[in-house]
Amino acid sequence: MSEINYTVMSDQELRQYFLEHRQDKSALRAYLDRVGDRPRHIITTVDDPDFEAKIGAAVSGQLKAGDERD
Repeated sequence: MSEINYTVMSDQELRQYFLEHRQDKSALRAYLDRVGDRPRHIITTVDDPDFEAKIGAAVSGQLKAGDERD
């Protein structure tokens, strides 16, 4: 069996590959490492007085972005 090169796969391709080959733990590790290496955007902090509004806006933005992709 030939060695799979996960680095040449896009995020979507790697995700799809793992979903089709769930026994391939190396694929899962490669995907989780890739996702884990991404910078995280901090929306708010727990003590922020506008916490609810900022979380609501972020969720609405994600929902809107998802609708635009469909």
